Amino acid sequence: MNEQKKLFQLELNEINFDFVRRYGELGKLPNLNRLIDRHGLTETISESRYEELEPWIQWVTAHTGLTLKEHGVFRLGDIVDHELCQIWEWLEDRGVSVGATSPMNAKNRTRNAAFFLPDPWTETKVTGSSLLQQVVTAASQAVNENSGSKLNPKSAAALTRAVLRYCGAREYAQLASYIGQALRGRKWALALVLDELLAAITISETRSKRPGYVSLFLNGGAHLQHHYMFNSSVYDGPHRNPDWLIARSDDPILAVYHQYDRLVGRIEKTLPDYRLLIATGLHQDPYPDECYYWRLSDHAAFLDEIGCESFTVQPRMSRDFLIEAGGSANAAAIQRRLAAATADDGMPLFEVDNRGNTLFVMLTYPKDISIGFGFSVDNRHFDNLRRRVNFVAIKNGEHDGIGYLLDTAENADGKERRRIELSALPARIASHFDLEWNIPKPLNAVA
Repeated sequence: MNEQKKLFQLELNEINFDFVRRYGELGKLPNLNRLIDRHGLTETISESRYEELEPWIQWVTAHTGLTLKEHGVFRLGDIVDHELCQIWEWLEDRGVSVGATSPMNAKNRTRNAAFFLPDPWTETKVTGSSLLQQVVTAASQAVNENSGSKLNPKSAAALTRAVLRYCGAREYAQLASYIGQALRGRKWALALVLDELLAAITISETRSKRPGYVSLFLNGGAHLQHHYMFNSSVYDGPHRNPDWLIARSDDPILAVYHQYDRLVGRIEKTLPDYRLLIATGLHQDPYPDECYYWRLSDHAAFLDEIGCESFTVQPRMSRDFLIEAGGSANAAAIQRRLAAATADDGMPLFEVDNRGNTLFVMLTYPKDISIGFGFSVDNRHFDNLRRRVNFVAIKNGEHDGIGYLLDTAENADGKERRRIELSALPARIASHFDLEWNIPKPLNAVA
């Protein structure tokens, strides 16, 4: 194995590269379109059932080489309950130094990583300085409380210290621009702040410690597509977001794609000896219908109010939350209460996945909730559901199982796009280091 070989995997979650190309036709996104012209695009495929097209499923596949049926990880954060061989520890065991920033639904099983910063939703160890550990805690608080809560002072202080440590004048200007836009009413610009900081940290740590394999996961684009794809200047569908949500002239999709285009240029310039591999896992298409997303403003208070007892609750992404019930009997009792929660128009509020002692819950009510609109649990009526929830989004984008892969080790051949299984990604990475990816199927694979 050539120890001088380097590979940087940039994971742009769910980005639509057909939109990237359309922006390119308008003279936008020069770095990404230059790389596409030079190296071509490969499509990745994974699961086919829509309910299995979730990034926390596909990124486990991308990191383990296993399909959902084989790895069995269906929920965000559940990777911690599995002993799956992932690309980072596999390479580390073979003498390749590794680093990772925010890999989705990944467990830190490394022994001596240059750095390993978990995603905001997965409870696993941090490998890095005390400042980086504080950044992970702050990012978790910022992401998991993004629907109505402000950043707490401790988290704000940690992120400020990280900016001072890892960012330079250009990053200061970008961050100031994003925060300034948010203060002027473009709250969507805050989604760009964390990605900017995570990229700065990763580039700095990589330049300093020179690991052989680095992965950087960025989620702001996926978040903004779900919320604002109808505002994209290259979207040609019939829907528009209401003016109370976002100005018609705003294009958050171009804003985040421009950020990624600029970051790609910076990675190329700062780390020129690294092979760059860009993957999306999935992509998003415009959603054909109208669908609102809501999130409980206080999960524990709501559960108390409807009569649930003896539980702890952990918010997850967007509408989701996890309830630890302490036993199967109490889990069943809480499930019955949630299943009985019905809006005034007769629609259920929740979907519940009972796992025995725990419940994975999604607030699925899809319509607008007006002031005074209520709900019932069994024979008890509750007024004003609206004060118990925070608006998250109007669904603009939906998952498509086709992902994209751009590899600077390949050349565009002018032919139709190549297509590979997403599960082939670890083998491609291994081959870069003259290694053969060959791992046994896990004992806990789904039959």
